[in-house]
Amino acid sequence: MKLLKIIPLALLCMAFTIPVNDTIYPIDGYQYSGIKRLKRLQLALSGDLPDAKLPAGAYKSINDIKLNLLSQKQYSSQDVLVEDEMLQKKINALFPRLDKSYSVTVLDITNAEKLRYAQQNETRGYQPGSVGKLVVVTALFDQLAKIYPNDYNKRVELLKSKMVKGGNWVLTDEHTIPVFDIATNKLVKRQAVASDVFSLFEWADHALSVSNNGAASVVWREALLMAAFGDKYPTMTQEDADAYFKKGPKNDITDLAIKVANEPLRKLGITEDEWRLGTFFTRGVNPYVGSKGGSIGSPLGLMKWMLQLEQGKVVDEKSSLEIKRLMYMTDRRIRYAQAPELRDAAVYFKSGSLYKCDKTKDASCGKYKGNVFNYMNSVAIVEHSDGSNYMVCLMSNVLSKNSAGDHLALASKIDKAIRSIK
Repeated sequence: MKLLKIIPLALLCMAFTIPVNDTIYPIDGYQYSGIKRLKRLQLALSGDLPDAKLPAGAYKSINDIKLNLLSQKQYSSQDVLVEDEMLQKKINALFPRLDKSYSVTVLDITNAEKLRYAQQNETRGYQPGSVGKLVVVTALFDQLAKIYPNDYNKRVELLKSKMVKGGNWVLTDEHTIPVFDIATNKLVKRQAVASDVFSLFEWADHALSVSNNGAASVVWREALLMAAFGDKYPTMTQEDADAYFKKGPKNDITDLAIKVANEPLRKLGITEDEWRLGTFFTRGVNPYVGSKGGSIGSPLGLMKWMLQLEQGKVVDEKSSLEIKRLMYMTDRRIRYAQAPELRDAAVYFKSGSLYKCDKTKDASCGKYKGNVFNYMNSVAIVEHSDGSNYMVCLMSNVLSKNSAGDHLALASKIDKAIRSIK
């Protein structure tokens, strides 16, 4: 049987519980979402294309993805994020000499009625890098809710059917995007170009699954246009959008862009010092929208967001669940999420980095080894099959060193620490 040759033995039982059709998301939800990358995964799962080589934990179906803390919805972040003595002691043992280079927050949600929280340097601010893409996806769903406040199905239909051109907003970004031709079953991974046209759903997927900067700028742009055009957005044309940015004034557009991105965070009780976004992700945006206020993230601010995502408070319950699905890593796992202890776990993940080199100080300074700054950040919701579930935000600024290995090692240690608590 062809399926037996494609899927590792450890996945067989899991695979046979997943009906291979077009109704499941995220693994094979092409019909639901229109995300062509998922069509390829569906064909790989059925054995019609080569094995996608996903980790065992990446094979959840839509019915398995849940929000874990709906029963705790009445509790605020202030109520929940209180240090647990036992977990705090274990986290402290992992970072006995923690300095300004590392900060972390950890929330064990295995037992929704007995949450455990620990933190180190939780309020320290870092440049969030690509973790900020969670902000623009939140802004997208916030604006969708304003256009269709009482009909979530229409929001999904707009995500699927609204096709938009990348334009100069995607320029430039070294991250590639997966472009799958459903007629030929051919996959090409390449940089986004100005002529690319994808649905809102696909742009959002490109922004999170492969962390494409151009895609994130497009998602933010579309959320901005939703705020500017309101209920006229679903029928607006490319010419309408071009005229809006040409007419300006640029300062007013910039103010609206910053409001669109950051207002949903403030509604969640996340302060400007805890998490804010002030700059788009690509330089091609500069003629249309400026920057304002800078970007910053802290482990506390990001944990507040993850907590309220699991409570169904990020926009609303259905939006929170959809965002969590988009975070489900079905492209590849890197850095923190690559820890071997997490292979069989479901991981909802975003990583971000930003570095700067001064070659006059060190000629060997390079990618992810900045000697001026060298930010690397990870947020993850981890769900094990034995019911051990937790959330982590790990942020670092270790100069002249690629910290990916350290993040991976810390992921292993944090996983063992949490699962050792009975």
